Amino acid sequence: MRVPGVSFIAVLLVAASGCRGPSAGAPRPAAAPQRPPAGHVVVESAPPVPDRRALDRVLRRYLRGRPGRAALAVLDRTTGARYSFGETKPFMLASVAKMDILLAFLLGKQGEPPSRYEHRLASRMIRESDNDCAHELYMTIGGQDALTSVLRRLGVWHTRPGPGLSWGSTRSRPSDQVEVLDRLTDPGGPVPAAGRRYALRLMSSVTPSQAWGVSAAAGGGGAALKNGWLPADVHDGLWTVNSVGLLDVHGHEVLVAVLSERSPDMRTGIGTVERLARLAVNALTRPGTTVGA
Repeated sequence: MRVPGVSFIAVLLVAASGCRGPSAGAPRPAAAPQRPPAGHVVVESAPPVPDRRALDRVLRRYLRGRPGRAALAVLDRTTGARYSFGETKPFMLASVAKMDILLAFLLGKQGEPPSRYEHRLASRMIRESDNDCAHELYMTIGGQDALTSVLRRLGVWHTRPGPGLSWGSTRSRPSDQVEVLDRLTDPGGPVPAAGRRYALRLMSSVTPSQAWGVSAAAGGGGAALKNGWLPADVHDGLWTVNSVGLLDVHGHEVLVAVLSERSPDMRTGIGTVERLARLAVNALTRPGTTVGA
C-alpha cells in the first residue's frame, strides 16, 4: 500500500522513547539535497583523466603526513562524475553499517510505514548511533544472510556483513557504500518515495555531536549522513573512523564515502576524513578550480 509522504512522516516523527532510555530532543533536520528539476539536462562531463591523476597526487601527498590508511569514493549525481581513491583493501564499517541495515529494512517494508516500535529503533540507530537499536533492527531484517542477499540483489558486490550478529565488523569499500547510499536515496531507485524521504529525514538530523565527517565538504549546503567510529581490537585499539553522506554542494547532489583505519585517536581520524572529503568534492564540483592541498 502506498502511503502519502506527508502522513507517513507525520506518523513516524512522534517523539520516541529510547532503546536504552530517554534522549535529548532531536535537532532540527537540515534540508535534504535537491535533485535538478524534471527536464533539466546536464551536459557537463566528468573530470578528464589528467585532472583525476592530479587529484590522486594531492590525496597521496596529504596522506603521507597522516597516520593509518584511508580511501574514498564520490558520485556527483548532477554531472555523473565518479571518482575513487585508495580502494585496495576493504575497511571495517563500524556504525556506517547501520545505513546498510536501514536500506534492507525499508526494502523489506515494501512501502508500508514502520510501526512505532520500528521507528524508535530506526530513529535511534541513525540519529544517535544506538547500538542496541541497531542490533534489534538487524535481527528484524534477518541478520547477516538477509543483509548479504539484499546487497547482492542490488549489485553491491564487495561488502561482507560481519559474522553472526556482528554487524559492526562488516567490511566494505567506499564505492560500495556510495552504491548503498545511492540505492537508498535515488528517486529512481528501489526504495519507495515515502521510505526514501524517511531515510533522508533521519540522516539529515543526526545528533549535533555526530554531524562531523563528509558534511565538512558541503560548504554550508544540506547534508544527510551516517558516521562510524571505534577503537578496533584487530588494530590494537587504533581507531576506525568512517563517514558516508549525501551533500548539496553548489547545486550539485554529491554522494561521498570516506573510510579510514589505524588513527591514533578519534579526533585524528575525523580530521583525515574531513580533509579528504573536502579535497575530493571540491575537485569534482568546481570545474576549473585548481586542486591544492
